[in-house]
Amino acid sequence: MDLTAHGGRLSAGAGDRSATAATPLTIRPWLPASILLIASLTWAVGATWDIQWHSDVGPDTFFTLPHLFIYASAAISGFTSLAVILATTAAGRAGRPVDGELGGPGIGVFRRTFTAPLGYMVASLGAASFLLYGLWDLWWHSLYGFDAIIDSPPHIGLFLSSTVTAVGTIIVFASARGQRWGQIGALVSLGLLLTSSTITALAVQRLSAGNVRWTVAVTAFMVVLLMAVGAAQRRGGATAVAITASAVQGVFWWFAPWSARAYADFVGLPMREHIRGIPATPALIPFCLIPVGIVIDLLVRRTAATARLLPALVGGLGGAIIAAFHPVQDIIIYDAHISRAAVIIATTIAGAALGTLGGFLGWRFGQLLRLTAPAAEVTA
Repeated sequence: MDLTAHGGRLSAGAGDRSATAATPLTIRPWLPASILLIASLTWAVGATWDIQWHSDVGPDTFFTLPHLFIYASAAISGFTSLAVILATTAAGRAGRPVDGELGGPGIGVFRRTFTAPLGYMVASLGAASFLLYGLWDLWWHSLYGFDAIIDSPPHIGLFLSSTVTAVGTIIVFASARGQRWGQIGALVSLGLLLTSSTITALAVQRLSAGNVRWTVAVTAFMVVLLMAVGAAQRRGGATAVAITASAVQGVFWWFAPWSARAYADFVGLPMREHIRGIPATPALIPFCLIPVGIVIDLLVRRTAATARLLPALVGGLGGAIIAAFHPVQDIIIYDAHISRAAVIIATTIAGAALGTLGGFLGWRFGQLLRLTAPAAEVTA
């Protein structure tokens, strides 16, 4: 059966006269979207908790409470996405219309065996790959007994899988951009992904190429990209994403060291000697998010004539600000010495270059997200 979207609703082909009289699928779009958002928050809590444990307590085994939060997030998003995909598939086969705000346009999977809303399809793929990397992580633990480092191969795979799931969540909310809950949910999801992306940037911390601190440069790329997506969604979007991420950073600044100490006391393990109690994950998030967000919002829409080029240029400026401010942030947090001028200059240039790419890609992706909202006829 050919499924098409008319006026924001999936319906059966013209040959099925009963389709127009069928009862619409009654899933409220905001409900599964909210569950996906809860899953994103669960991931953020678990990852922050786990990394702080590594910092303040030491290596861990596979079966720990922070890991439970991490894997629960994948389970929640995976089962929620599967339920929506099965419901929309059944509705399509029965000729029942489906609200186009339920995750975006439908796409045929396995020769149209399933008709999956785009956002939930992406989220389910992220959850499935998370399971595969989780099995690899279990094997890793069984082989080595514990995790000594955060940036192990299975962990990087888990970080990337969670990013895919988060992108699916963003698509789900963006498809309902005509609703207030959709607009707010998209910006909050972008903010949560921004805080998690700084963890993913740890994948390049072992690279050494001259004076460039690649973790800082990649963080600048991710931050600018996600803020540019927010700016493309609505006016003030980059600042809204920055405020959300900064609020999460503030809460986790208290939560991370407290959770590690409380869990260590609960299981009867000692803390490391001479720990400083610095929140590991929140310290990775740039302090200058809100100023950068304001700069992007003020500049990115100033002229339509250079709309194709302007987001990239603004992204380069934002990336340079993030990279240049990083040594100051290190001094504030770690009481570190000022970096060598060569390191600051090289990292700022790298941050500007990657920020330029992030601004371009983020703006383009933000424009594509606008197309997921039901407006015109779209083949499902």
